Amino acid sequence: QPSIALRNVSFAYKAGAAPVLADISLDIQPGQHVAIVGTSGAGKSTIANLLLRFWDPQQGTVAIGGVDLRRLRLDELRNLIAVVSQRNYIFNSTIGDNIRMGRPGASQAEVEQAARRANLAEWIASLPQGYDTPVGEMGSKVSGGQRQRIAIARALLKDAPILILDEATSNLDVETEREVNAAIHELARGRTVLTIAHRLSTVRTASEILVLEQGRIAERGTHAELLRRNGVYARIFELQQDEVDARLDGAVVPA
Repeated sequence: QPSIALRNVSFAYKAGAAPVLADISLDIQPGQHVAIVGTSGAGKSTIANLLLRFWDPQQGTVAIGGVDLRRLRLDELRNLIAVVSQRNYIFNSTIGDNIRMGRPGASQAEVEQAARRANLAEWIASLPQGYDTPVGEMGSKVSGGQRQRIAIARALLKDAPILILDEATSNLDVETEREVNAAIHELARGRTVLTIAHRLSTVRTASEILVLEQGRIAERGTHAELLRRNGVYARIFELQQDEVDARLDGAVVPA
C-alpha cells in the first residue's frame, strides 16, 4: 500500500488565472482514509485530477510511494489507482463487460465474485440475460445506484492499492446511498483511500478530514475535532443537517 503526498502544491487551469489550489500540503499514509471536503468550487476534485495526472501542478510536487508522479509512466500510475466518481463511464455493452473493464483478463468467476462483493449479484441473477444484460449508452438502462455498484465491482476487480472516491454518492437518494456505501466499505478495506465529498455524512469515519476553502486548507482534523472547533466544517455540517431535516419534514404525510 503506497503513501500519497502533496507538497506545497499550487495549480490554476489557465495561465494568469486565480489558483484553484494554493500551497496545499497533505500526507496520506498507507492504509489511511483521508477525506477532502468543502463547498462547490473549493478545489476538491482538482486534487484527484492531479493524482491521476490529468494535469501537473505549476508549483510543488505530487508523489505516490515517495516517487514524483512525473517520474512514473501513465500506465504505471493508473494501475495503482481505482476511481469511483459521481459520473462513472459506463460503456454501451453488457454488465459483465463493464465490470471486466477493471481487469480485462479476468475470468467469469472473478467477475462474479466482484459483483457479489459490490452487492450486485442478487440483482443480476434476477435478470433474464444475467451478466449478458445490455446496460445502454452511458448506462441508460440501469438505475443510478446500479451504475455506481457496477463501477465499484469494476474497482474491486482492478484491486488497485489506492482508491479515490470523488463525490461517489452525491446524486443518490438516502436508501440507495446506504446500499452503495455498504459496497464502498467493502471496496475500501485494506486500501489507501482519498474521499472527495460535499456531503459530510459520507466522511465521518475518515481518520483525517481536510476542509478546503478558496483553494486552501482552512481546517483539518477528525469529524469530532472539527465539530468542536466550531469553524467552517461545523457551519457546513449544520447547514446540511438543516437541509436533511427540511426534506424529512416535507416527506411527512399528515394523518
